[in-house]
Amino acid sequence: MTGITEDEVLHRIENGVAWITLNRPEAMNAVTWDQRERVIALLAEASADPAVRAVVVTATGKGFCAGADLRGSAPAGERVAGDVARMIRLGAQRLITAVLDCEKPVLAAVNGTAAGIGAHLALACDLVIAAEPARFIEVFVRRGLVPDGGGAYLLPRLVGPQKAKELMFFGDAVPAAEAERLGLVNRVVPAEELEASAREWAERLAQGPTRALVMTKQLVNASLDGDRAAALAAEATAQEINMTTADANEGVASFVERRTPKYLGR
Repeated sequence: MTGITEDEVLHRIENGVAWITLNRPEAMNAVTWDQRERVIALLAEASADPAVRAVVVTATGKGFCAGADLRGSAPAGERVAGDVARMIRLGAQRLITAVLDCEKPVLAAVNGTAAGIGAHLALACDLVIAAEPARFIEVFVRRGLVPDGGGAYLLPRLVGPQKAKELMFFGDAVPAAEAERLGLVNRVVPAEELEASAREWAERLAQGPTRALVMTKQLVNASLDGDRAAALAAEATAQEINMTTADANEGVASFVERRTPKYLGR
């Protein structure tokens, strides 16, 4: 990577969980182009690494991610038609699709303000735990912009089209408790309990039947875009594939033998 130091995106693997931590607290973790590339690469590595069975995305300081920091982009010359669309496709949209397509469950531990692409980064995750001080802001309208980074795709699927329009039209901050009520987050915890709560869930995921979890993730995500026949066909195919895994065999054997299953993620 050029233009990024290793400590701007922290990475560690513990107990089968890859922790990806944005670490520019002085900028409320506004994400640069280079940071995005690093996170995308780490998610791809997590997909391919059998030792990683769950992922946590979090941040340091008071902000989860205040949006995009365009100062981290490469210098631009004269703008021509197509430049902005290309920048979004190669930047914000690649980040969101990297989360959606990650072949491991991804949990967001939202420690503070998640605005713009930062909100979408959290909402693209499979599970979201938020600290009580966290806020979610569709900040684009405040800057006269259209939501990007998959916002108009993600939000209606979580809260319905009318509520999504309200959030996007007004750009008001949504406190963590309200975000939980709306279905934007799964759980709200005191700030000092965020890391422990994320670790508990992530390690539970890491001890589960990884391929079954991933195919469940893919089925749920795809079901929002397809019809019933396609969803049922995909479900049957996924179960057919899943039944060839060691974990599926272990799950059935442990049930028959009346013991706790020991899943290996294979």
